[in-house]
Amino acid sequence: MKYLIVVLVVAVIAWLLLRGRKAERPVARGAAARSPTRESGPQAMVQCAHCGVHLPRGDALLDHRGAFCSRAHQLSGPHAS
Repeated sequence: MKYLIVVLVVAVIAWLLLRGRKAERPVARGAAARSPTRESGPQAMVQCAHCGVHLPRGDALLDHRGAFCSRAHQLSGPHAS
């Protein structure tokens, strides 16, 4: 009977230690774990010169012909209407 009580006490202590460690564990790798590299305010939007999609200026590919949403559209050039 006394061994059962000792095992029970050890199990409760181990459970409490593991539960406390889980609360201190950092968030798994992903978007929430990354530090923000861009400012968190509103960003200027630009329009792709090829397809017309609007996207943040920081994500656009810019050259002398305008802003583009992808490398393929930048290589294709502005859309002729």
